[in-house]
Amino acid sequence: MAFDDDIIVRRLLAALWGKSRKYAGGTMNLLLSHMLDTAAVAERIWDDYLAPATRNLLDEISGGQGRRFFAWLCGIHDCGKATPAFQRVDDEGAARVRAAGLSWDEASVKRARWRHDKAGGALLIRLLGGVWADEQTAWVWPLVAGHHGTFPSIDLAHRRMSRGEPQGRGPGWARAQQAVVETFTRFLGYESLAAVQPVKVPSRAQQLQLSGFVVMADWIASDQEHFPGIDDLSVLSAEVARGRAAAAWAKLGLRGGWGPLEVPSPQVFASRFGQPPRPSQKQVLEMALGMQAPGIMIVEAPMGEGKTKGALIAGEIFAARFGFSGVFVGMPTQATCDPMFSQVRKWLAPYGDLADQVTLLHGKRRFNKEWKQLLGESAEESFDDTYGGIEEDDLYGEVACFTESTEPERQGPSEWFLKKSRGLLSPFVVGTIDQLLYAATRTKHVMLRAAGLMGKVVILDEVHAADIYMSQFLLEGLRWLGQARVPVILLSATLPAAQRRTLIAAYLAGAASREEVGTVGLPEPKGYPSVTTACLVDGEPVYQVAHTRTWRPDLPVKVTVFPEACPPARQDDADAEQSETIADRRLAEFLVERLAEGGCVLVIRNSVIRAQQTYQAMKARFGDDTRLLHGRLDAEDRAGQTEKCLALLGPPGENAPSRPYRLVLVATAVAEQSFDVDVDLLISDLTSIDLLLQRIGRMHRHAGVTRPAGLRLPEVVVTGFDPGSSEELWIEPHSEAVYGRYLLIRTAALIGDAVADPWMIPATVPALVEAVYGGGPCSVPPCWEAAEHRARTAWENDQRDRAGKAQQYLLTRAGEHELTTLEGLHYGSAQRALSEDGLAAAVRDGDPSVEVVMVSLTEHGYRTLGGRFLGINGEASADLLEEVLGGTVRLPSKLTRAAESELGPLEGWRSHGWLQHCRALVLDAEGTAKLGGYVIRYDSHLGLVVEGNGSPRYERGAYRRSR
Repeated sequence: MAFDDDIIVRRLLAALWGKSRKYAGGTMNLLLSHMLDTAAVAERIWDDYLAPATRNLLDEISGGQGRRFFAWLCGIHDCGKATPAFQRVDDEGAARVRAAGLSWDEASVKRARWRHDKAGGALLIRLLGGVWADEQTAWVWPLVAGHHGTFPSIDLAHRRMSRGEPQGRGPGWARAQQAVVETFTRFLGYESLAAVQPVKVPSRAQQLQLSGFVVMADWIASDQEHFPGIDDLSVLSAEVARGRAAAAWAKLGLRGGWGPLEVPSPQVFASRFGQPPRPSQKQVLEMALGMQAPGIMIVEAPMGEGKTKGALIAGEIFAARFGFSGVFVGMPTQATCDPMFSQVRKWLAPYGDLADQVTLLHGKRRFNKEWKQLLGESAEESFDDTYGGIEEDDLYGEVACFTESTEPERQGPSEWFLKKSRGLLSPFVVGTIDQLLYAATRTKHVMLRAAGLMGKVVILDEVHAADIYMSQFLLEGLRWLGQARVPVILLSATLPAAQRRTLIAAYLAGAASREEVGTVGLPEPKGYPSVTTACLVDGEPVYQVAHTRTWRPDLPVKVTVFPEACPPARQDDADAEQSETIADRRLAEFLVERLAEGGCVLVIRNSVIRAQQTYQAMKARFGDDTRLLHGRLDAEDRAGQTEKCLALLGPPGENAPSRPYRLVLVATAVAEQSFDVDVDLLISDLTSIDLLLQRIGRMHRHAGVTRPAGLRLPEVVVTGFDPGSSEELWIEPHSEAVYGRYLLIRTAALIGDAVADPWMIPATVPALVEAVYGGGPCSVPPCWEAAEHRARTAWENDQRDRAGKAQQYLLTRAGEHELTTLEGLHYGSAQRALSEDGLAAAVRDGDPSVEVVMVSLTEHGYRTLGGRFLGINGEASADLLEEVLGGTVRLPSKLTRAAESELGPLEGWRSHGWLQHCRALVLDAEGTAKLGGYVIRYDSHLGLVVEGNGSPRYERGAYRRSR
């Protein structure tokens, strides 16, 4: 029998409340009821969601009773509500508790900053002490104390509070608290608290994963629609709670991924993708089958080789072999996520409706047509956290209402997964790499991100794109994934050898729960493409390294320098713009000659301003055969232009439109990587060698493309610098600010050598990357050596400073990677409540920027950019919302401070789920606005145009970020 026969105990249990009437559907919910509901939800998570590897872990921890222990771990989370600190919050509930014989000093408790999560941790320390081994208590109590998003430490204030009035003084409170914990424990079938004791301490990363599931279970069980209050102790039972949980689970449409999976056969690649694997893809699959334990795999192969297809099948192999239930695919940009979303869904098609369980996770997903079609009528997503009543004793009174109304028969991932902080919990996810980087930050609810990632195989594309600052978060993420023994697949075409070793060392350090490990025994690949794997077996690293041939022969890539003259010293902005206009006209004349017989060319500029100016010059010569793509088009225009470019220049096929006779596509780095287009000729501003090679990967990419006679051999024309200008080597200022002078000097030296000796691509890719990044001697002309030396010193100092700058945000502080529990993980963190923009700025170094939603204001009122009328105060009906948000654009960083101080939502947006969080940029009848002394206008072809107030023309950009 779960209930104690003691009448006094039953009276206390019947009084202690967990949800007030306001947040429990009109009827107060007893504390014991909510704990049982949460445990019952945990059982549903075990049965229908958890990966086999996670269930195996819980069985190991608990000595074979993983399901019951998991339910107990989740349900016990709110035991700290059996304290005056919580029970006083609601007047009705407080009166019931006082009537049951419990009391407290109201003034003392009201003054105290003591929440029920911390109180629960302190309560478990007291109740489990002497019953459990210290090491088991030590890892469990932080999961209770941290279930509202941050893990506290036991400091002097914590010890004082845990023995003071807010925690509950006297034998009455001690008796009530013990009754809550012991009665709940018996309800789950345990004879006593001693019987719950785990037999193994999970790793710190595994504790973080379990903590995320505690939060997940709590949030689901806090839904008053599915869990209305029960205030009658006599009707409580585990079976009642299980019935409520089952109904809620079905109504919410929650589900997991694969579950137990058979290892794919060798023929699966051809059946999924309609063609046999290429040699490099076959090698990836063989290496995946040969790994002795979950570990890290790094695939290095040329652009267009099909790395992602091989990685998806390898992920399926890892999932089957090691018990993982889904996949996270991390891409470098939002634009590259969209085609990958389609590819992942096609890959999952043989699994039936699992293809509908793929979540697209980036800020512009509502403009993806396939995503909107998948969600159907429920595409109205909300920014709001709607897990009502779980923070009823929040010190700042922030309480949200829970109004989930998901239909069980809907397609697509459950709407529950689409709310803030929950996206990674979806069974299959395609998102930006930022999602993993966020999971490596010391921020609130980081455990939800961990729980989402650690049951999946993690695939990250274009990992070379992470600069020194971002790399700190990537390495931290790999440490945690390694400690959780999550299979990770990293893809790159241009990965420096030192970066490969660093990535592997981070994963193995996590797997070994060490601060650092060496990679002395790690062999270097002897060819290209290559695959490197590493895992920990019996505490020792095991490596595999292999290489093979590419699917097509090497192509000689002609390298041409198109010098851009160094502008005169002391040139003002107007003169600088005039110089660039002349350079663009020269480039247009060059292309007139090269495209005389037709052809498609991609011109990549390193800044939006240069791209806009180049586009205008090309438009004047090539008319409608010219297109522009960059990051300051509004959301609707950018999505439309991207889709058109991919259709015109994508892989040939039966349903593909005919390739244009002539096309000039001017773009920024949005077209640099994971952008599946094929052009005949490439024009590129000078950039670092790895990114230049990525750009070259957009050229002569697809088989079966008919090309003009003069463009049948690939050629890259590099501009944006003047190799003969002076001993200092003139480089276009924005390029230097973004990529750094040191790397550009060394890259320029290789380009100079290649003018007479074409690059054989892809065979020479590793050597070219190593020549720039390896740090050894490079063929820099003697007249540049002094400039290179100065640039290297500045670059090394900058690298060191930027790596140090990231430390304040990293999930684990330096020197604490060998700790064994989560106690104090968030100690000293000032980043607990960062907004999405703030979080993005935290993991991507550079000047912060903000997005605005553009609307126009005429004498008749507000309109969308498309001309449709809004309400008098800007109100947007449901049928106008998409058009309004289609006017979203990101401002340059020099306007951030002005936007934050001068812009906010329109009056009619303040009560809208999406728009209340948006800053409106109101354009006048002429299509312009003034902000921070600048004049801003929006042109559907050029995008956002900012005309300055005499400020410097070149600003320090966000390295490899603002694309």
